[in-house]
Amino acid sequence: MSAPASGAAGPPPRPPTSPVARRPPAHSAGGHARAALALIALTLLVTAFVYPLFVTAVAQLIDPYAANGSLVYYPNGTVAGSALVAQNTDTPYLFWERPSLTDYNTTLGADTPPGPSDPALGALLNETIAYMEKYGTYTVNATLPFWLVAPSSSDIDPDLTPEAVLVQVMRVSENTNLTIAWLTDFVNAHITNPPVPYVGVPYVDVLQLDLDLLPHLGR
Repeated sequence: MSAPASGAAGPPPRPPTSPVARRPPAHSAGGHARAALALIALTLLVTAFVYPLFVTAVAQLIDPYAANGSLVYYPNGTVAGSALVAQNTDTPYLFWERPSLTDYNTTLGADTPPGPSDPALGALLNETIAYMEKYGTYTVNATLPFWLVAPSSSDIDPDLTPEAVLVQVMRVSENTNLTIAWLTDFVNAHITNPPVPYVGVPYVDVLQLDLDLLPHLGR
């Protein structure tokens, strides 16, 4: 067997080896922690700042009255409250609102009020009994509507049916210089009818009614 010829090409030399760079594991605990913290920070930024600011800006453009709390004012310009929240009014010369189990406190909750056939309704008639004891001569021939003797589901609803307001006209007239005819027309002018006929009931915002009445009383 003869030796390879001189000058014959041998196998190519192998390139020098270099150390391979070590990479962190694809699912390391540190990587997961950093991703979770970034996600939490992004969520807080969007939900606590970006979204509320965006909604507030849109609401101010579309309906600033509602966005600012549906505020109503006394004739002198000071804030009287919100058109969406009833107030405890028992002044004889003003119209009264629906009774409240929480004294119109928006921070308290209340159980669902009993219906007209519920025996528990008798425990809620204190305001109505007081009304009839004080002004019984005006209501002796009248039936007090249910909305005037029972609280609403929210316990702060400022609205009453027209019947529950009109039954108070005689009392208000007796304690002011306004006639029954004038007060009746005044209440009728404040009736809001449902936007769709026969869907919902007409109502009167008693808080706004009283605020509009004050100038006619010289107050």
